[in-house]
Amino acid sequence: MKIENTAIQDINGIINAQREFFASNATLDIKFRKEQLKKLQNALMEWEKPLCEALWKDLHKSAEEAILTELSIVAGEVKNHIKHMRSWMRSHHVATPLKMMPSRSRVVSEPLGNALIIAPWNYPVQLLLNPLVGAISSGCTAILKPSPYVPNVSKVIEDMITATFDKRYIAVVQGNRIVNEVLLENRFDIIFFTGSPQLGKLVMNAAAKNLTPVVLELGGKSPCIIDKDADIKVSAKRLAWGKTLNAGQTCIAPDYLLIHRSKIEQFVSEFAKAIRELHGNDIKQSRHYVRLVSDKAFERVKGYMNDGRVVYGGNCDATERFIEPTLLADVPLTAPVMNEEIFGPILPMIPFDNPDEVITFVREREKPLALYYFGNVKHAKEVIRLTSAGGSCINDVIMHIANENMPFGGVGNSGMGHYHGKLSFEAFSHQRSIVTTPTWLDLPFRYMPYRMFGLVRKLL
Repeated sequence: MKIENTAIQDINGIINAQREFFASNATLDIKFRKEQLKKLQNALMEWEKPLCEALWKDLHKSAEEAILTELSIVAGEVKNHIKHMRSWMRSHHVATPLKMMPSRSRVVSEPLGNALIIAPWNYPVQLLLNPLVGAISSGCTAILKPSPYVPNVSKVIEDMITATFDKRYIAVVQGNRIVNEVLLENRFDIIFFTGSPQLGKLVMNAAAKNLTPVVLELGGKSPCIIDKDADIKVSAKRLAWGKTLNAGQTCIAPDYLLIHRSKIEQFVSEFAKAIRELHGNDIKQSRHYVRLVSDKAFERVKGYMNDGRVVYGGNCDATERFIEPTLLADVPLTAPVMNEEIFGPILPMIPFDNPDEVITFVREREKPLALYYFGNVKHAKEVIRLTSAGGSCINDVIMHIANENMPFGGVGNSGMGHYHGKLSFEAFSHQRSIVTTPTWLDLPFRYMPYRMFGLVRKLL
């Protein structure tokens, strides 16, 4: 199946229609927003089976994994916004300093306006629809741009959105990077992009022409540290889960392993056991092991095996785009596998002897989207204090994304802006300051020629 590009004239028509719809003020009412969220909630249930089937066709993603990592996350986000949106929308008063009396001050949330949401292929449902929840609850319109690399999913999402919403309000635009370029040439009030740092720079450059605010959810090389006092059996099992989830095609997957030299042999053994526990003796036959998204991705990831010595795994099948979970040793730091985001089930291991080496190693590189540490909690907190990352887990991986009460987002090269829960609402909103001053009293001190300035200065 191949996704056809949406015609340029149709794209321009949708953009103009959404501008007019937003200008009608229809999205400002809380009743309207709740109705739209409930429509999305119902659509997720109605279209669950087609979405799961499409994820299987495009990625070999099982229904269980599709529900756990995609649909349930969006459904939870919708439920959270329906429950709390009224309080998030409510204006709130803030303290007014004495120098401004008798004025009163408050802050109101207003929608930014017309939103563009561009999603990648690795979690094509979650990473497209989760930001949409924030756009709806904040009162924005939205154009959704799914990835052409997962054509079956993108088509089902288009059908679902078209059947659920007026395209003047929420619409799907399909196509490749040419379509992205056409979209980015237009002016939006906010662009929400999830993808690679390289593409994030292109999005930010295009947004700068119109001073459009952006949320960039990017990636990078997320380190995982296994210290000498780590529980190796637990560490190996959680890493095996995190690295085989979506076959490592996860922006917050552990990208490389910094492991205490004394623990390498034990880790390799326990990792092999964990893979068998999770996926059986032949992982290729596992229903829960995803395939690489394309032939190009398969060849790129397979090529990383030449960058070190395979100590576990290494089996591949190009006809199925299957790559076995693989551990690499003796990896030069200049090798591509240590300088490019892997986005696959290969895990290079870099030994260390002194914990200070780890902090230096991480700080010398771009700030990652995630940093993981297995070992003593006190030591973990020190490593986290002395490094920077979008998010972190201590003695776990991936799970920080599952808590909608915490911000999810990158820092530096791994992105800017946050979302999930209330932060999704705020990402698509503008916090507007309003000062109300009565007319029954008009103090003369602020007016020229500034009489009694000595007294006024004491109040400043």
